[in-house]
Amino acid sequence: MDVRTSYAAQIYEKARAAAAPSPQPGTAESGLGQFVQSFADTLAKGEQTAKSAMTGGADPHALVEALANSQLAVETVSTVRDKVVEAYQEILRMPI
Repeated sequence: MDVRTSYAAQIYEKARAAAAPSPQPGTAESGLGQFVQSFADTLAKGEQTAKSAMTGGADPHALVEALANSQLAVETVSTVRDKVVEAYQEILRMPI
């Protein structure tokens, strides 16, 4: 293998990593990422609380609260999904 080819590949990889876009704070991408992460955290916390309640480690009040938070998160995501689908369908109905 030619040394210059290997060196060029290394330089290209460094340049590609430096030029990769990163989500800026306050943009839609970062907001959506935070929303998804919050949703996943809520569901994970609900699962953990349910497991703890089954083994006697959590009180019933904490279990009910975690399940209510999980239900609210799922309903919120389904509402957002419905609004996105509705907006997409509205765009498709627009005349060209």
